[in-house]
Amino acid sequence: MTVRLYKPTTSARRGASVNLHTEVTKTVPEKSLLRPLHKNGGRNNQGKITVHGRGGGHKRRYRLIDFRRNLDDVAATVVGIEYDPNRSCHIALLRYEDGTKRYILAPRGVTDGEVVLSSRGQVEPKPGNCMPLKHIPTGLTVHCIEFEPGKRGSMCRSAGTGARLSNKEGRWATLVLPSGELRQVSLECRATIGQLGNTDHQNINLGKAGRNRWLGRKPKVRGVAKDHACHPLGGGEGRSKGGREPASASGTKSKGGRTRPRGKWSDARILRRRKSKRYGQLKL
Repeated sequence: MTVRLYKPTTSARRGASVNLHTEVTKTVPEKSLLRPLHKNGGRNNQGKITVHGRGGGHKRRYRLIDFRRNLDDVAATVVGIEYDPNRSCHIALLRYEDGTKRYILAPRGVTDGEVVLSSRGQVEPKPGNCMPLKHIPTGLTVHCIEFEPGKRGSMCRSAGTGARLSNKEGRWATLVLPSGELRQVSLECRATIGQLGNTDHQNINLGKAGRNRWLGRKPKVRGVAKDHACHPLGGGEGRSKGGREPASASGTKSKGGRTRPRGKWSDARILRRRKSKRYGQLKL
């Protein structure tokens, strides 16, 4: 069992759980792949708060992740699986035959000593191997997918996620994303085979507010409790629903509202929109 439930010795412990990270085999990170990570507290380059509820948290160091997988046709051995405080999934340290070391997102089932490969051509379709979608058999689960050929992998990078390669037609590959969205991507885009590990990440219950503060998340004030100058739902002499739909401080609707800009060039490649739990199919 990878998730341990605490005994309800206190109110904070009741219902709380912790991830044991049984997939992790290496605890000390690779020093050459570490970089300093400076916190900004949700502020932009002018010092103004643009993202509320951010600040504090434990000090971290950033791990350089190879999202491109462009060291082709060089066998790499998995040295160990590590915990990364900057993302929900685990990372794997690779040592290539030429001595190069790089981090990649750790697929489910990949362990120490395994050999993985990335190539522009066709390689064995096993978890951890990376190649263009045109060489990957249909029906397989892939992750860390490029949105455009030559750019870094940007889709399906969180713990337990993976997209199913349903079919290929012309120069496009059709992917079924975890959100339910059906999207076409160029066959020249690279992807890594397999589902990402640490699938129990979604089953963790923090249990107390302090664990949220460790992650850099501060308490959030309800919009109706603020002044009208600070939030569209605020103001009034007492409690009031106001009659308008829930929205953020900037006026963006909170339940089913549009969050994606209109007229993006990639709209034509979306065959089926993602679905909202509350409103069914989401119109973007």
